[in-house]
Amino acid sequence: MKALVFKAPHQPIELEELPAPQEGENEVLVRIHAAALNHRDVWMTKGLYPGLKEGVIPGSDGAGISEGKAVILNPNVNWGTDPGYFGRNYTILGMPTNGTFAEYLSIQRDRLVEKPAHLSYEAAAALPLAGLTAYRVLFSKCRLRAGEKVLISGVGGGVALFACQFALAIGAEVYVTSGADWKIEKAIEMGAKGGANYRHDDWHKILHKASGGFQVIIDSAAGDGFGQLLSMCQPGARIGLYGGTRGNINKVSPHLIFWRQLEIYGSTMGNDQEFQEMVHFVSEHKIEPVIDSVFSLEEAALAYEKMNSGAQFGKIILKID
Repeated sequence: MKALVFKAPHQPIELEELPAPQEGENEVLVRIHAAALNHRDVWMTKGLYPGLKEGVIPGSDGAGISEGKAVILNPNVNWGTDPGYFGRNYTILGMPTNGTFAEYLSIQRDRLVEKPAHLSYEAAAALPLAGLTAYRVLFSKCRLRAGEKVLISGVGGGVALFACQFALAIGAEVYVTSGADWKIEKAIEMGAKGGANYRHDDWHKILHKASGGFQVIIDSAAGDGFGQLLSMCQPGARIGLYGGTRGNINKVSPHLIFWRQLEIYGSTMGNDQEFQEMVHFVSEHKIEPVIDSVFSLEEAALAYEKMNSGAQFGKIILKID
């Protein structure tokens, strides 16, 4: 079979011809039709991801056929018994265990969920990791409700776009930020109420004036701008943080947090029950994941380059024929 293989940090992944995997105990074989990139795949090639193991097939997201059924793959490996927090043996599909950037994958049967009927394989492959992360931080952690105002930072990335789509689906009023005006415009075309470019000094003032303040904020950046997010919170607001692309949080006034009774939640991925709920939610609301571009396995270097550039709006897909 064809597969992309992680060789070592600071080296590009390589396309190789490998034997098809054999089914282990309680495992089934999946013929992968499409997979999706995540930032973790790029971080691995830069040596910026823990537990790297040479010779592993990366890829956390995938959709295909197993035993005659169309399925998507739950990327959780050994979440554990506590639904609130994963256990010490938890990992994510694609490192250190083989993932979806291959024609075939042998995986535990309970990792498979029926593919939503309205989605193509490419669209379904976009869903697992980013959709799960968005669902947990938005609903399980921050308890977003219909009619509430929510701010989602960094729109254009996979998690942020799913959070935007999920929030719109329940009738929330959505605002977004981005460092690119065209991404804000695309989010407004999808149904967002408004947005602001965080590269402008007064971006937070613009949003606060337009919205009147937020009950929920979903952030992936942290950094110095986090304090400005807090300044836009209504009393009792909930803030969900699932990333830290802009570094450590500084310049935060504790008075804003305790005087406004703010709740701040850290969140990453989600448990198996939330994965089931997320897939059902997507099916119920007929949500179509936003796809930026589709590449073949042979074009993987171009896909990685685009992911690394940050120029995408939506998920980057590998079509595996």
